[in-house]
Amino acid sequence: MRCAARRRDGLSRKMVIVSALVFWSCATAATAFAVGYRSMVLCRALGGLGEAFYFPAAMSLLGDYHGPETRSRAMSIHQSSVYVGSIAGGTLSAVIADHRGWRPAFLFFGASGVLLSSVLILALREPPRNAALLSDPNYEPGRTGLLRGVADVLTNRFALALIGIFIGANFVAVVFLTWLPTFLYRAFGMTLTMAGFSATAYLQLASVAGVIAGGVLADRASQRERGGRIRVQAMGLLLGVPFLFVSGWTRVVGVLIGALTGFGLAKGLYDANIWAALYDVIPARRRGVAAGVMNSLGWLGGGMAPVLVAAAMRHATLGECLSATAAIYLVLSGSAFALARRTRRAR
Repeated sequence: MRCAARRRDGLSRKMVIVSALVFWSCATAATAFAVGYRSMVLCRALGGLGEAFYFPAAMSLLGDYHGPETRSRAMSIHQSSVYVGSIAGGTLSAVIADHRGWRPAFLFFGASGVLLSSVLILALREPPRNAALLSDPNYEPGRTGLLRGVADVLTNRFALALIGIFIGANFVAVVFLTWLPTFLYRAFGMTLTMAGFSATAYLQLASVAGVIAGGVLADRASQRERGGRIRVQAMGLLLGVPFLFVSGWTRVVGVLIGALTGFGLAKGLYDANIWAALYDVIPARRRGVAAGVMNSLGWLGGGMAPVLVAAAMRHATLGECLSATAAIYLVLSGSAFALARRTRRAR
């Protein structure tokens, strides 16, 4: 990931994005031919490697297209594509698995990614590098080495706090991404197709609404006070607490749908400002490295979720494990509110 951030500084970001998409799409297609645990893990790891190069390049492009006044809105629209893709991917993969098995789904999505890359080659435009940064009050000219950049990010107390919150939020997100379909299948007797749809559609559609609203609210809040974007994130995390608890506790489908919808809305408020809030507390020239460091640490932490939940199910039900994530959101919201106050007071 840190290497990806560095490459973003020296290569055409358009070509980094296209190349990363082709790489992880091929890795996705190769997963269909996995014959054991090791080959499956290798293919998924290669897919993650390709995705790691995408985010710093994409955030850099958005940073050059948009200044502080519209940054949250632009990045929230970009983030909404994650939810739309999750709905489509979760539903289509379940339908394909129901009728053809799991291997054709990986081939389908791998081929779709390669096809999309050909569209991006023609449609994606490279803006002038640092076009928006020159008018940014946080901009500092000059370039230093990768290790110095990483050190600057990891010694910035505001950035470290945001990274810590991101790790916790990702942990909860991965718990639901991994285990919610199983929970719906076991506890509600849904088919694979219905479980795949229900585990993604309600939550992710609400997240689209939440992320767009979060972007608008945060851009306005950031104009009123320093730390405004972080405060919007804190509000989203706090709002999600009761919905997370109810989602694992209830056995009524209607109540579950309402809880997932509420959680999705709250999650969107937080997700809208993941990168924009980071950009508010980090020097402009460090943004590529900061995005890479934050993304890598966030997903490394989130990646522990499936294993830890599996271990916890030796002593608790899956529903109890899902409800327990409410405690994580409660702690994260308190941390985010405190960080917003410290950021507002900082000079």
